[in-house]
Amino acid sequence: MDRALFISMSGAKQNMLGQAVHANNLANVNTTGFKSDFEQARSMPVFGETHPTRAYAMTENPGTNFASGTVTPTGRDLDVALRGEGWITAQNPEGETVYTRTGKLRVDPDGALRNSENLTIMGNAGPIVLPEFTKLDIAPDGTITIQGAGETPDALAEVDRILMVNPEKGRMEKGSDGFFRVSDGENVVPDAAVTIEPGFLEGSNVNPVSEMISMLSLSKQFQVQVKMMSTAEENQKSVERLLQS
Repeated sequence: MDRALFISMSGAKQNMLGQAVHANNLANVNTTGFKSDFEQARSMPVFGETHPTRAYAMTENPGTNFASGTVTPTGRDLDVALRGEGWITAQNPEGETVYTRTGKLRVDPDGALRNSENLTIMGNAGPIVLPEFTKLDIAPDGTITIQGAGETPDALAEVDRILMVNPEKGRMEKGSDGFFRVSDGENVVPDAAVTIEPGFLEGSNVNPVSEMISMLSLSKQFQVQVKMMSTAEENQKSVERLLQS
């Protein structure tokens, strides 16, 4: 069979993979703290025992867009947005340390401080667990102060401080679960320069118009690849008819 058929088939497959990246970005356009993924395609020669004679398309996800999203006020005590660069240290359900910019926090029935991704927020002393409180305040440096249940307004207690870090972007990678980790697996030291804005939330940095244009472009490319496969099949049938005559 004509090798052009395989080249077109691989191109169509890679177009679909590229569309999946942009579709995931669009699906998270309203997700708090979401960072969009980049997508690119390049030609990849096929190496074998001899010199490469064909070049196939290959879609890649070269990295993540770390630009900050739009910060909007909420007035909620448990909402925080990072100012500029930096990350909040958290722990996933498997006990693994991950990093997030999702600052929509809540207190679960056991008193553990979690965000909307169900990650446990880490403090200087480990996972943050709060006693019963009447009022809670989070300072720009991440310090959590509460008025305990039944206590007077002037009886404030400092519970813990949200652990915030700022590792080099080149060390950060997004996993298949959408959480960020350091690629070298080494511990990241706290950075006192990272601060938060209480009562605000950072939105997604996805540009929906740009994502839609990219999806439309990939869709057109997919149609061209399918047409090429159809043409290759027709050419093959024509050759078979000539050989039979």
